[in-house]
Amino acid sequence: MDDKSVNYSQERYEEIKKEVKQMLTKMGYKTKRIPFIPMSGFNGDNLKDKSTNMLWWKGFEVKIKIDRVSTKVTGATLCDALEKVIRP
Repeated sequence: MDDKSVNYSQERYEEIKKEVKQMLTKMGYKTKRIPFIPMSGFNGDNLKDKSTNMLWWKGFEVKIKIDRVSTKVTGATLCDALEKVIRP
């Protein structure tokens, strides 16, 4: 997201997200359960704290099952996804 050609663009994020979703669906993944997060590992955007460079990003919402009950989980960062969606 931090590359000069992308410049934190929502349009580019949506384009990449669509392509990745298609690929994961073909592989058998249920993409409604996967949080997609625009981030920059180089600059730390949306890793631990919500980025100020992507004001358009409102966060993710996915459905997960906890003890056979479907639950909606929300978050905005990679840490949110790891803490709330990924279960040990």
